[in-house]
Amino acid sequence: MQRAVEELVRVLETYRGRDKVIRTACYGAQLVGGVLCRDSSPDGSSRRLGRSLLLFSTQLSHCRTVLRLFDDLSMLAYSQSYGLGATEEDLCVRGLSVLTNVADQLYYPCEHVAWAADARLVPVRSERWWLLSTVLWGSSLLLGILRSVRVLVLLKRKLQRCERGEEDRSRVPGLRRQVQAELLSVVSSAADLCNAVHWMPPGFLWAGRFPDWTVGLMGTISSVIDLIKMSSSQSES
Repeated sequence: MQRAVEELVRVLETYRGRDKVIRTACYGAQLVGGVLCRDSSPDGSSRRLGRSLLLFSTQLSHCRTVLRLFDDLSMLAYSQSYGLGATEEDLCVRGLSVLTNVADQLYYPCEHVAWAADARLVPVRSERWWLLSTVLWGSSLLLGILRSVRVLVLLKRKLQRCERGEEDRSRVPGLRRQVQAELLSVVSSAADLCNAVHWMPPGFLWAGRFPDWTVGLMGTISSVIDLIKMSSSQSES
């Protein structure tokens, strides 16, 4: 128990760790709140608790939006360090990674303008900027899925060469861990992409058709996977 508490404290002391915990709590509250709001019991106590959890989820979402006001520089630093992906062996992976970085970099200022418009800090309509930020987020997720699929194809080829003895067999465990990580990335991004489509204008695929609990479920799946990946990377370092 003490070790678990210490691990949680260590995660919360970092910005990225705290954001992932808040994100998990946000979508978890939306999942449980959405399920409780479906309750049809006469006293309505479950529905009241469900509405409270949905309000709590909304406030956590606002909290994350405000915290992202300071993410532009860190994203820019990452994009500059990656550049055109000269260290990548595969041209397709390089191209998809660069496009993902561009979409991510543009996402932040668009979301900032939308937030500022809602806060009445700038005299513009927020709807268009929220839509643009959602499109950029969805594009980044789709590009990330395509990149992970391409990486999985390359890793499978390397595994086959190692298993045939054409390359060092000692690389097999590491390659398999990379395959697992990429598979988790695909599932996480796919879950988020489902929500991104849901927040598009009505008429686009399944936009606007998800109930609260489904949005919460997709977000919780993605958030838990991100926490698992973060924990795995820290334990390996």
